[in-house]
Amino acid sequence: MTPQRLTRVLFVSGSLGKGHDVVAEACAAALPPGVETAIVDSMTLMGQGAGAAGDRVFRRMLAHPSLYDAFHFSQLRDGGMLARIADRTAVGRLRQRLEEEISRFGPELVVPVFPTGAVAAAQIEAAGGAFKTVAVITDAMVHHLWVRPPTDMYLVISAAAAESVRRYWPEAVVEVVVAPVRPGFNEPAPRDEARRALGIPPGATCALLMSGGWGIGPLDKIAAAVAQAGHWVLAVAGSNTKTEAKLEAMSREQRKVIPFGYTDRVPELMSAADVVVTSSGDTCREARMIGRPLVLLDVVPGHGRENLQYELELGGSTVCQPTPDSVARAVTALLADPRRRQVLRPPSPGAAEAQWRAVLQRLGFDLDG
Repeated sequence: MTPQRLTRVLFVSGSLGKGHDVVAEACAAALPPGVETAIVDSMTLMGQGAGAAGDRVFRRMLAHPSLYDAFHFSQLRDGGMLARIADRTAVGRLRQRLEEEISRFGPELVVPVFPTGAVAAAQIEAAGGAFKTVAVITDAMVHHLWVRPPTDMYLVISAAAAESVRRYWPEAVVEVVVAPVRPGFNEPAPRDEARRALGIPPGATCALLMSGGWGIGPLDKIAAAVAQAGHWVLAVAGSNTKTEAKLEAMSREQRKVIPFGYTDRVPELMSAADVVVTSSGDTCREARMIGRPLVLLDVVPGHGRENLQYELELGGSTVCQPTPDSVARAVTALLADPRRRQVLRPPSPGAAEAQWRAVLQRLGFDLDG
């Protein structure tokens, strides 16, 4: 078979939080030079009403951990009736619009990083779409809704995740990879330079506090407790405007708290910090790339609990209750023990690019023509 030239790759993300976009951006940056990329948002393609409704439902479920746990483990994990109904409804809204985007952009490869997008892309490919599909999954385990023939390949981050794909499709082609990070985390500003820019004294201890794009949890109270324990705090509220306002007000009285809303300065903030306090997810991989240990907030139920356990197994991390006193004590204890602060960094940026090159060649693409 003659290799196919790869010129365009379409990533299918989903704007529930920021995590899926982060994965899409990192993967796009790791592709070979000269390949044109685009990212589309499944929630936007479903229509304003559907996207807003999905956002509200997900936020409400996260606010009730026992409810989300029940939905994740009894419905998403094995494709229960409620999950199937929700999936059919979402995919029905998405498929036509995604097909239009594919027709307009003309990709040879479609890369879903969001489960509903993965199902829709698989259906379009099965109906005769002239492209190949690679699903990228950075959760520690894979639930049923991700897995749909004829997806050409799944890229996952662990052997356990690979076998969780094969649980639903034993013949699936699965590769375990080190997921790439966005370019800014490969060569961030030097620590001393970042500290000077932020006004942090040279000998001070400093924690970066964040919890996903939505700023989940009592970040303002946690920031106050960590500062009172003697540490500087770079507190990122994400898109949570109420928490951002509280942090801004606090910073006027507590100089050790430096507030941020949604910001693209996270690589700089990580470089300045001694430890990163965050929920489980793609931020953890970025912190490890920079060499920072993690204090993990147990604030995301369902898949978040699986991801938290995975991060603890990797080392260089600890977990605490998402309460101010627990976080402050965990940060202080971690910083006091050099052995627990050691972080095994992921491979270099070149390794992620080499992995993508090998994947694309296995799929039959010509990268040198």
